[in-house]
Amino acid sequence: MPYTLFQGGRRRRRRPWRALPALVLLLAAAGALVLVARGDLDLSLHVGGGAGSGKGASAITPLTAEGPEPLAGGGTAPTPLGVRLDSTRDAVRVNFKHPPRAGLLFDLDTGRVLWRRNPTKPLPIASLTKMMTALVVTDRVRPRTRVRITKQALNYRGSGMGVLRLGRRVTVKSLLYGLLLPSGNDAARALAAHTGGTIRGFVALMNRRAEQLGLSCTHYTSPDGYKDRGNHSCAVDLAALARADLRQPLIADIARHRQAVLPFPIKGGRIYLYNHNPLLRQGYRGTTGLKTGYTDAAGRCLVATVRRGRVRLGAVLLHSPDPGKQAMQLFDRGFRVSKE
Repeated sequence: MPYTLFQGGRRRRRRPWRALPALVLLLAAAGALVLVARGDLDLSLHVGGGAGSGKGASAITPLTAEGPEPLAGGGTAPTPLGVRLDSTRDAVRVNFKHPPRAGLLFDLDTGRVLWRRNPTKPLPIASLTKMMTALVVTDRVRPRTRVRITKQALNYRGSGMGVLRLGRRVTVKSLLYGLLLPSGNDAARALAAHTGGTIRGFVALMNRRAEQLGLSCTHYTSPDGYKDRGNHSCAVDLAALARADLRQPLIADIARHRQAVLPFPIKGGRIYLYNHNPLLRQGYRGTTGLKTGYTDAAGRCLVATVRRGRVRLGAVLLHSPDPGKQAMQLFDRGFRVSKE
């Protein structure tokens, strides 16, 4: 007989079934925690492994998930964005006449790697460095915050927005456009000095964030990547960083633009910015980002992302003779494989 309460002189019957939904949720949460603790619930990004290839084909938390993810089971990867290389054969085969020094083609959502070349080889990455700069800034500063342009920001070399003026205040969002589209080194330095107090302090934040993401072959010496010495990464780390970038709605929104017209504190009140991404410039269908880079030591580099229907693929190419053409070849074959 159900337990009854007497309140206010009336006999009230308690209905135990009302507590069942909460009880079910508690049991489900407890079960998930047990699985993570045992390592049965694998949330890491797997490099290698075709469909149905066992552990190499395990699923991961989708990129659309908000907030930090729990640690991966098994203890080898610091976060679910960490990469574990498997020995299984790649699903995509491309015989480049002049291949890149390193590269990766991967599914952004499942973590399945379709093609690889020297995936863990540390190499200079030029302006791909700015992928981490953007991530650290969006983690710590609001888009509408105004950044005062200092001499430190204007003391740059290489590519730049070229219109920043000493003492002017520019929003973080506008500087992020300048960082990711025309790859402005002046924008990188302005954002770094504001976010980290000093550029050196910001670089320390970049390396700390890389460590948190489990990027084992990555090290930064600047927020812009202009100098190659000591500034390096590898294809698997850049794949993980691309996934982290696309979790940030602002970065994802900016990176998909072929061009942008923004209000700006200059004569005429507007600035016109154009993306260096060769896939966007050539109108490659479904392109959503992400970043280009070039120095003599790094060669031509590209991290590109493309979406077609429900499938999202990413490509990393380091020191490629033609990253745009090679990326499109990889994506063409990758999407065909994904449909099979």
